[in-house]
Amino acid sequence: MTVALSLVIPVYNEEENLPLLYDAVLAAAEHFPQPWEMVLVDDGSRDRSPEILRALARRDPEHVRVVLLRRNFGQTAAIAAGIDHARGQVIVLLDADLQNDPADIPKLLAKLDEGYDVVSGWRKHRQDPFLTRVLPSRLANALISWVTGVHLHDYGCTLKAYRREVLREFRLYGEMHRFIPAYAAAVGARIAEVVVQHHPRRRGKSKYGLSRTLKVLLDLITVKFLLSYFHKPIYLFGGLGLAVSAVGSAMLLFVFVRRVVWHISALQSPFFQTGLMFMILGTQAILLGLIAELLVRTYHETQNKPTYVVRERLNLDGQN
Repeated sequence: MTVALSLVIPVYNEEENLPLLYDAVLAAAEHFPQPWEMVLVDDGSRDRSPEILRALARRDPEHVRVVLLRRNFGQTAAIAAGIDHARGQVIVLLDADLQNDPADIPKLLAKLDEGYDVVSGWRKHRQDPFLTRVLPSRLANALISWVTGVHLHDYGCTLKAYRREVLREFRLYGEMHRFIPAYAAAVGARIAEVVVQHHPRRRGKSKYGLSRTLKVLLDLITVKFLLSYFHKPIYLFGGLGLAVSAVGSAMLLFVFVRRVVWHISALQSPFFQTGLMFMILGTQAILLGLIAELLVRTYHETQNKPTYVVRERLNLDGQN
């Protein structure tokens, strides 16, 4: 069977929700405009989730595909595994905890048909504790939107629809799944956002908390570097090096003028040692930028990976 739509669902300790999730997807599938599949990726669950997934796969081999990871690798790795094993040209991500509603999937697909490459769900009326979940999420969304330049209300909502060709242009590492729209925008994807339902968790235990805030901030630094400076790292390291060197030069100039005009010893001034240190650090930053430039060029040349992304080809040796 040719599959056009793949639902990629990471699973971790969701034994109580999986049968209900399957029923909810079946109900929503009546409104899917194309043949579909579910790719359920068990991320090293310690409950009965793997057994339930095997049972669902035996029950509905036409629609249910299961990937069992050997251990818990994290949500991003589970999503990447699901995308790698999906067959559809449209990929929809959603959580297994039933807080995302599969009934919203047709709404995302309809928006995708308007010409967009990514449609992101927005949990406008979120059913989570305000202080521990909603407020940190709003702050994070504002920060991510400002840093990446891709303005979305809800980066943390897993329910999103993607065209496969957009996802081919990058790999996911760490906890980067929440930044997929920013990566997609970097390769020219057209992004839209639609309001989706959000239900309170009724079964199982949430895997999210304030402890993820630091990870998000660190990942955001990585994302900003990859989006803005990956192809020209010398702009970051060289610019930083020149700024630091300029501060060091100003300090040394001040020490020199003070020595010549007021005959104050340069060696006894803290500005002398600090200026020298800044000059050394600035030089090292510039050299680091040059090394990064060589690494980027090696990456592109050894993998035969171009520095551009083509949206469409017309009448070029039969390639479209």
